[in-house]
Amino acid sequence: DGQIILSASVCPGNYNHFIPASELELKHKTGELISVFSQHLMLNEHTDSPLLFCVDVDLSDQKRAHRDLKFATHFDWLTHLPNRQSFEINLDSLLDACRRRGNGLTTLYLDIDNFVEINDALGYDQGDRLLIGLTRRLKECQRVTELVSRVSSDEFVLAFPGVYLSSDVRRIVRHVQNVFRKPFFLDGRERQVTACLGVALFPENGESSRELIRNADVAKNRAKLEGRGAVCFFQQKLHDELVRQHYLLARLKEALDNDEFSLHYQPQVSAASGRIENLEALIRWEPAEGPTISPAEFITLAEYSGLIHRLGDWVIEEACRQQEEWRSKGFHEHRIDINVSGRQLVGRGALKRFEDALQRHGLAPRDIGIELTENVLIEADETAIEDLRRLYHRGFHIALDDFGTGYSSLSYLKHFPVTALKIDRSFIQDAPTQPKDRAIMEGAILIGHRLGLEVVAEGVENAEQLSLLRDMHCDLIQGFFFFRPMPAEEIDRLLSGFVPTHKGLTS
Repeated sequence: DGQIILSASVCPGNYNHFIPASELELKHKTGELISVFSQHLMLNEHTDSPLLFCVDVDLSDQKRAHRDLKFATHFDWLTHLPNRQSFEINLDSLLDACRRRGNGLTTLYLDIDNFVEINDALGYDQGDRLLIGLTRRLKECQRVTELVSRVSSDEFVLAFPGVYLSSDVRRIVRHVQNVFRKPFFLDGRERQVTACLGVALFPENGESSRELIRNADVAKNRAKLEGRGAVCFFQQKLHDELVRQHYLLARLKEALDNDEFSLHYQPQVSAASGRIENLEALIRWEPAEGPTISPAEFITLAEYSGLIHRLGDWVIEEACRQQEEWRSKGFHEHRIDINVSGRQLVGRGALKRFEDALQRHGLAPRDIGIELTENVLIEADETAIEDLRRLYHRGFHIALDDFGTGYSSLSYLKHFPVTALKIDRSFIQDAPTQPKDRAIMEGAILIGHRLGLEVVAEGVENAEQLSLLRDMHCDLIQGFFFFRPMPAEEIDRLLSGFVPTHKGLTS
């Protein structure tokens, strides 16, 4: 390869024929054709013995590099599938054919679940092995007119022209799902792999390849929120929600800088005496322009974007500042409980910053408590659990929020460092009329008391619920029947006695 081949010959005396330089193919002695660049040079041109030299440069390396570059431009190096650019071009051609024939088309976006964990645990070579094996399976169930592409490390896009009826689309989805029913052989053993699927249809969900791929991707992202192996069909509201989320995320960063957040406080009252015991701090976002934005929207975005650490630190600081102010006014009997996100616990030092904030404001463990959900505790690593145990032994109040809605078993309760259970409002709502809800609620109260835990009922909205909870000896009551979440100024008046207690609180 890369050799220069010289040859010479004696030409007839009157030879004056010019041979232009050109690219030729020469046959190797093995029979293989080799591309060369051939040039000719004449010596002793005007003599009786002219010499013609032929210089051939082997172009094999250049040709091979050109082929490799052309392949890399259009195909994925690992799976040899078309890349995204080629897929879009081919899909647009298919869409033109579908328009001429009046046919529809299904685009399916596939994302392997937990592929990063496979790479981390087994190594990149096993991750590559999985991708190659999956490609082979997708090709085996592929028709000639179908397209398959690998568009990123663990994502594939497939197109099925002529598939647009609901029954056919669902059949194709099942067809692709069946690819994962058989385990993959990785690192010497069989491993079950799943993938989330997003589906977009032509022409309902897009007219171009880029639009269809984007909308199938949007649907796939929604499927990932539902869990492993989920399938989601694109709907316009999914795209509208995505646009709104991008807008809110940009505004969320500005709101943190512009101090657009506040804390409201909802009292927890004693079921027996009607006395206000504690206050739960609830964050509110009231933009300078536009309506109030629900915490259900922006807290999820903050967790997804990583802004939850800044937001959580702000809540801790503001709750401590407010408690210090109330203490200076003589309100010494009411603890403030704040909610801690699972993403906050993932960040190192979150609970240390919580303790530092209390110290800066001269507060003790009895002044500020924390609330966490079951799932947060289950997913927390051992370091976070140890930090919680340390707070528990120092006398901090740690409540298990939304009790009964997580996926833990009751055996976890003896391992968690908690001091209170908060029964989720979903069990309170229908307890007076639904025996099963009433039994769950009564069982939760009994279990909490047997474990020495305080029990709080959330979402109490009427007298029937209150009466039932009193009969079951629930400790604390929280809900709109008594007090809605209020700004600090209204809590000031409430604690000072200027706001009358709800009549439902008296015995």
